[in-house]
Formats: sequence, structure tokens, C-alpha cells
Amino acid sequence: MKRLLVILSFTTPLFAQMPMHHHHSDPIADFLMRQASGTATNPQAAPMHMFMTQERDWMVMLHGSAFLNQVWQSGPRGGDKLFSTNWLMASADRKLGDGHLFFRTMLSLEPATITNKSYPELFQTGETAFGEPLRDAQHPHDFFMELAAEYAHPVGDGATVYVYAAPHGDPALGPVAYPHRASAAEIPQATLSHHVQDSTHIAGSVLTVGAQRGRFGLGVSGFHGREPDEKRWDLDTGAIDSWSARATFDPTPNWTAQVSTGHLSDPEAHEPGDVQRTTASVSYSNAALDASVIYAATTRATDIRSRRGPPRAYGSSAAATT
Repeated sequence: MKRLLVILSFTTPLFAQMPMHHHHSDPIADFLMRQASGTATNPQAAPMHMFMTQERDWMVMLHGSAFLNQVWQSGPRGGDKLFSTNWLMASADRKLGDGHLFFRTMLSLEPATITNKSYPELFQTGETAFGEPLRDAQHPHDFFMELAAEYAHPVGDGATVYVYAAPHGDPALGPVAYPHRASAAEIPQATLSHHVQDSTHIAGSVLTVGAQRGRFGLGVSGFHGREPDEKRWDLDTGAIDSWSARATFDPTPNWTAQVSTGHLSDPEAHEPGDVQRTTASVSYSNAALDASVIYAATTRATDIRSRRGPPRAYGSSAAATT
């Protein structure tokens, strides 16, 4: 039997492109502007489509992306669908004392532009629709992808400390999430490795503390480990029951690397048990190329609370995107 997979996609950046590191002489503001997903950063040389304006003491920034997709997939596992993937981010930054106060929100209309709670994507898994685990399909993002506040403060000798708090946000685990990763921002659908590498980019009750000094950074997070439910218009918060830690290295403005690990408490409703996720990635950007190499491995404890049985490895992935 012949099988056919066709994807037609049209995309537009919502605002004009501006190299974000050209707009501030303040190193704290530059540090916050590099953060693309929670406290994760693209290479400093990566450009961003953005509108910026000064409103009194506040620097206000808007950027986003919208794709219109038509998918045709033949075969017993395939499906056809017209849908839109999209997101909009708004942020505001101002000087406060010797540091900077930063607010950011990211919204998506995918709960409205993706009908029946999913779109077809062969080999994709993760989360649920109508109470059943998704297979060969991807769920829409929540309307509230991020609601966050952050304060960053210099502590001398070129070091910066920061505190990030978000009822919905991204803990210090994994690379920049794929919608905002410079190497993946023009991909219209979720990467197949998304649920192993960076699915915590929408997590509840996130609190991150960290520091950056020169080329090196370290962040530690507490957050609610359960993935968002099928009610995509609300906020999914809960007690902080999970943790993560991430170390970063930025040798030049064109390169960034990270290694991270995290313990997620019962992340998936249909697969009970805690999860340990470890990731490593290297990203490169210049005027003509954005590329990433990402590795992730996930180990599940079948019932870590009652100590029944040893942990078992259940998923790993490696991906390269340009």
C-alpha cells in the first residue's frame, strides 16, 4: 500500500526582526533579553522577530509566530487536518534598584485553532485527548503558556543572581523549548522528541533561583511535575513536588551549551510513576544559520514511593535541527 505524507505550511512573524542584543548597554537587561523560554537562552547572536517600545520606565516587547497548516497523511495511522499553531509573547522590563524587574506572558490560541484537542503527527506521543493517550498526534498548547516575573541583580565581579517565579512557566530543565529555539522556531509542528527533551516548558508553580558569571551559569528549580490537563484555557498549578538543575556554558556569542537533570513527580496521568529526565544540548547561531544538537534520556520509577522494583529506562532521544 502506498503511503503519503504532505504538509503545507504558511507562516508569518508577527513583528519585524531585530537583533535583541543591540538594544541595551545594560548587561542585566541583555541577560534577561536572551531568555527565550523560562530562564533558558539561545546563543547571544541569535536574532529575534520583535517589536520594542519605551513606555516611561518600561521597555515593552512583543513578538510571536503563527502557522497555517494543511496536513495530508495516508495509511491506517495517518490523518488529514487544517489547523493553526501559534503563540504570542509580551514582556516588560524596568530598572529596579541596582537590578531589573522583568514580566513576561506567553499566550496561544491553539485551543481554538486546533479542533478535537489534537492534530495528526505520525510517531508523536504524549499527554491525552478525550481521556485517552495520544498516539500519532500532538495536543494544542495551553492558552497560558507562561505567566512569569523575574528579578535579576548584579553581585559584583561580573556576576548576576536572579529569581524567577511563574504560576505557569518553564523550569531549569532542558534546552530552550522548541517554539522559541532559534534552530526550531520555523518548524510548524511539535518536534517528535518534544516530550522527552523539553515538555516541561509549560509547568505549574515554578520557582527558579540562579546565577550567571561570565561564560558560566547555574539554575535550580522547584515546580509541580504533573503535565497540563486537557482543559487548555485555565492554569494548572499545584504543590511544588519536583526539582531540576541546569548548568550552562557560553564560550562565544555564537555558541551555548547546557546540561540539566530533573525529577518529575507523576508527570503523566496515564503512566503513573516518577520520572528522572537528563538532557544535554549545544546550539549555534550566526547571521545565516541556527543549529542545535540535543540529547535527552528519561528513566521511570514504576512506583518509587513504595520502592517496588528498580527504575527502568523508558525513553531517550537525540536530535539535530538546523
